[in-house]
Amino acid sequence: MRILVTGGAGFVGSHLCDRLLADGHDVLAMDNLITGSTDNIAHLAGNRHFKFLYHDVTDYIYVPGHPDAVMHLASPASPIDFDRVPIQILKVGSLGTHNALGLALAKGARFLLASTSEVYGDPLVHPQPESYWGNVNPIGTRGVYDEAKRFAEAITMAYHRIHGVDTRIIRIFNTYGPRMRLDDGRVVPNFIGQALRGEPLTVYGDGSQTRSFCYVSDLVDGMVRLLLADEHDPVNVGNPTEMSILTFAQTINKLTGNPAGIIFKPLPPDDPHVRQPDITRARTILGWEPKVLLEDGLTQAIAYFQSKL
Repeated sequence: MRILVTGGAGFVGSHLCDRLLADGHDVLAMDNLITGSTDNIAHLAGNRHFKFLYHDVTDYIYVPGHPDAVMHLASPASPIDFDRVPIQILKVGSLGTHNALGLALAKGARFLLASTSEVYGDPLVHPQPESYWGNVNPIGTRGVYDEAKRFAEAITMAYHRIHGVDTRIIRIFNTYGPRMRLDDGRVVPNFIGQALRGEPLTVYGDGSQTRSFCYVSDLVDGMVRLLLADEHDPVNVGNPTEMSILTFAQTINKLTGNPAGIIFKPLPPDDPHVRQPDITRARTILGWEPKVLLEDGLTQAIAYFQSKL
């Protein structure tokens, strides 16, 4: 197939491009580099099956020819971005998704939206199934991302119902691996960066809040499987193995040999207390579940960040 990947120079997007090329597809990566980097796709320069398009998807999208699929990943997604570029996040979730869907409609392409577990907000249901509608603060600092993705899901389903666009929605839970930004504010690069610098790891609250961590190659496998499946309702993709942030910090210190320990700071507003996917639908519909063990994935991530320091 010929596939457009918006956000193709980002952390997940660049890994997705690698996988699609390995599977024999032609790939167009589109990115305005607000959070992505050409460093993430530099190794693809000269590949005749790959092309990079510098473009902001909140502007009209033109792609020559007829792509078979549009995989819409474009969006800043890190906590620091919620304060730094909140309006851009809202625009890419609304205008950007509208434009990407319009392209899919015009070209007769199937469409995959990269949504997020953040649509569940600070969940009152645990673990989170796709049937849960969420607990989101629409005017909090995280609301710009949460509500942008919730709108993106709504307009995606509207294009499917009204225009017959062949759509898919993947809800991505915490994902980590090489090519994450070291300063992106998420827990994995935060902890690894502090540990490699020999600093104490900063845990917010008492560390009892939980997360589940999926290695990027597992996530990308789930995305590709969903693109090829005949499923229009949202599907969770993430690692269901849950652990506390405190335990995760201790694991990072152990793997890096960091003796500096842990310090505690107040919990940010609206920070989810629990996060764990119910992946029953992914197992049933896609035959998917994560394969990479946490310590194996972290070893790869640590090596990557070490090379960047």
